Amino acid sequence: MDTLITADRVLPRPNTPLEHGAVLVRDGEIVAVGRRDEVAPLALDPVTRDFPGATVLAGLFNVHVHLSFDASREMLPNFLAADEPTLADGARDRLEQLVRSGVTTVRDLGGRTVSKPGAGPRLLASGPPLTVPEGHCHFFGGAVSGDSEIRALVDANAAAGADVIKVMASGGQITEGGADMWESQFDAAALRVIVEQAARHGLPVAAHAHGADAIEDCTNAGVATIEHCTFMTGPGQTDLRPDVARRMAAADISACSTSSRNWRMMAERMGEERAAIVYGRLPWLEEHGVRLIAGTDAGLPGSVFDDPVGALELYEWLGFSRRRILEISTEDSAKGLGLAGVTGRLEPGLAADVLVVDGDPLAELDALRHPLLVMAEGRVV
Repeated sequence: MDTLITADRVLPRPNTPLEHGAVLVRDGEIVAVGRRDEVAPLALDPVTRDFPGATVLAGLFNVHVHLSFDASREMLPNFLAADEPTLADGARDRLEQLVRSGVTTVRDLGGRTVSKPGAGPRLLASGPPLTVPEGHCHFFGGAVSGDSEIRALVDANAAAGADVIKVMASGGQITEGGADMWESQFDAAALRVIVEQAARHGLPVAAHAHGADAIEDCTNAGVATIEHCTFMTGPGQTDLRPDVARRMAAADISACSTSSRNWRMMAERMGEERAAIVYGRLPWLEEHGVRLIAGTDAGLPGSVFDDPVGALELYEWLGFSRRRILEISTEDSAKGLGLAGVTGRLEPGLAADVLVVDGDPLAELDALRHPLLVMAEGRVV
């Protein structure tokens, strides 16, 4: 059965607003997008959903979440104590929170297994990230030592149905006794082995990398996305490397800020000067031609699953236009994940990942907090 969605405005892409528009959906796919009087005659016995005062746009992306974590202060002990059925139940609940908030494509970048629990948003999963023994996030079970173990874990994740291979190229914050955030965990040669082995399975590599050296090595190795991408060299020290950013852009490597709605609290804690440096890397990357993609590290303490707008407001604070923010959270994220031919825009032939919000997000980003309809691959949430 056809579904005809009409509203005051439709955004086939954020830079092409269309007044009095319509989207026609059939069998989980977008059939037509255009003016209401042009699209309506194409519908076959449709269910019509009309939204006066609303905007229709493509569903949002969150390209960096951890469905195994519950976003509480005790998220790590809770995870370590949980059995697999408990983790699966939690993941289903968090996926529902994501999709009900307008997110229709999710990338889960770290768990004990490659888990895809039930219907909801489109889900890409990595399974256990590669790390060094006792390294960052070793508790997921992905510790490897040497090229043969690297290849074996990449093969195992691929066989389990992984959509992406995750590597902890540098240290992180939540692992006691591991490398510091700015310290590399794998050298350039090992990262190339990871990328090459993943490529044998047709899989991209997402690299957790805070350190400037790790980011450079990941760029040279040819990963697909760099998560965090903070260019740290020590405590409170940053070394933005223009040549690395230019090489990222030339190689079509995307960067994910992984900033949640916690950014305001963190900015206050850091102070205005330090916050301008830490978060200023995002417009700096954009100026150097690096594609930015939208992810929040949901699951970490305070990084909730149901407030994508709180994270996107960071970009507005940094001076990004609302059009660019919508592009980052839809079509640019789709490109970064290799899904440009699948979703990210309202276009005939693409999946019916559709979000209807009350108001106009091009005039006020807060409109995204008021979803009236979410459709994930044609399924109404």
